[in-house]
Amino acid sequence: MSPPVAPAGWSRWLVPPAALSVHLSIGQAYAWSVFKPPLESALGLSGTQSALPFQLGIVMLGLSAAFGGTLVERKGPRWAMTVALVCFSSGFLISALGAASEQYWLIVLGYGFVGGIGLGIGYISPVSTLIKWFPDRPGMATGIAIMGFGGGALIASPWSAQMLESFGADSSGIALAFLVHGLSYAVFMLLGVLLVRVPRGEKPVKSAPSVVEGVQVSARSAVRTPQFWCLWVVLCMNVTAGIGILEKAAPMITDFFADTSTPVSVTAAAGFVALLSAANMAGRIGWSSTSDLIGRKNIYRVYLGVGALMYALIALLGDSSKPLFILCALVILSFYGGGFATIPAYLKDLFGTYQVGAIHGRLLTAWSTAGVLGPLIVNWIADRQEEAGKHGSALYGLSFVIMIGLLVIGFVANELVRPVHARHHIPAPRKAADAGQRQQPESA
Repeated sequence: MSPPVAPAGWSRWLVPPAALSVHLSIGQAYAWSVFKPPLESALGLSGTQSALPFQLGIVMLGLSAAFGGTLVERKGPRWAMTVALVCFSSGFLISALGAASEQYWLIVLGYGFVGGIGLGIGYISPVSTLIKWFPDRPGMATGIAIMGFGGGALIASPWSAQMLESFGADSSGIALAFLVHGLSYAVFMLLGVLLVRVPRGEKPVKSAPSVVEGVQVSARSAVRTPQFWCLWVVLCMNVTAGIGILEKAAPMITDFFADTSTPVSVTAAAGFVALLSAANMAGRIGWSSTSDLIGRKNIYRVYLGVGALMYALIALLGDSSKPLFILCALVILSFYGGGFATIPAYLKDLFGTYQVGAIHGRLLTAWSTAGVLGPLIVNWIADRQEEAGKHGSALYGLSFVIMIGLLVIGFVANELVRPVHARHHIPAPRKAADAGQRQQPESA
């Protein structure tokens, strides 16, 4: 499948909506918790078991992005979006069969394994294309698309809840909800497949530099640089800190104020989760756009340094002030989203545009690690503290101290980032030849 080349006069502002159609769809992953209670009731699962499809999906996201990144670069965004459509939608259809037959392993296979591959390929599918269309504002461009992944749950959560209410929360109702999800997302993602285009030639807009100008590093060389692994640590620490709150948001705010005169109701806790999703989404476009103005290294100083301060305020004063707790959590989640949206532009600054999608894919293994590490830290420590007879905010004090330490590690790693040594650069003649080879099939 040859990448579709934009005709003369094509507006680059049509590319972000194409990316959004994919990211808003795969962003449903953040709404998986809606299906947890019905699955536990209908299939007799524990909380750990009902979380497995989501956890496997995040692991597969990182792995498929890492191993598929080079293919995405080689075959182009339309191929990648098509693969994402087929895998993500098929994952729901397999899960529907699993729910209907009450075979939980099919749900894990469908949503977690097959759907997770769709998550990874879909997540990185528009990144390098957007950077090439918007070389003057790469942070804003990737932020618009990746904002969709953070905001997908705002659509999927109420939609899924309404379907379960209409169809029923038993196994057949869950199966029908999965079926509707699979078919609906296939249609929506198809819009992106049909709309996406790659720039014609080397300069998509007049102000854009050539895609082969400046520093260019291949994906194979990039993973051998200290800069790549510093950014891996930066992303992993930032995501771990954010997902530690996101994954346990509702019970966390309930526990924090359970022993106060203003306990948090179930409805209010759900509203808190929605606020966190909104902060996650807003941070992806707001902070990534800010990075175009103040620089990538500076914005990560904010994410990691101010993030550590926010965690410290929650740990010390969070249970005494509900507005302070909510504000700090919202800031942390905005940094969580902003970190995801800013990292492609940071990679572009360091390694160039040559294989930035493939490099980004390899870096997302940090997300897989953080997706396991963050919930494990918060949940395991909370369980141990509860067994020791503690309750309320005391369940989380130690885990917050650990999060502060991780953010400090990320801050130090960010400070160690320097320009990539010239020995890793691709020589100019080779870049030109490689670029020419990539353009031949595009114009065929």
